[in-house]
Amino acid sequence: MAKTLEEEFEELEDIIGKMEEEGVPLEKSFELYEKGMKKLKSANDKITAVEKKVAELSKDGELTDIEE
Repeated sequence: MAKTLEEEFEELEDIIGKMEEEGVPLEKSFELYEKGMKKLKSANDKITAVEKKVAELSKDGELTDIEE
């Protein structure tokens, strides 16, 4: 099941917290960094998808896509 944007951000926070712990070996830091970057890309993809769906109401009540 796909994760929500909020879940992605919670996981990113957990990863950052683990990276900030004292004594984390370099290999583990790199592993966490790589995992975090994948989560960040996934979150960014979700944000982009939402942005594409955003619409505004025109004066006559019709939905129109927001132009970039």
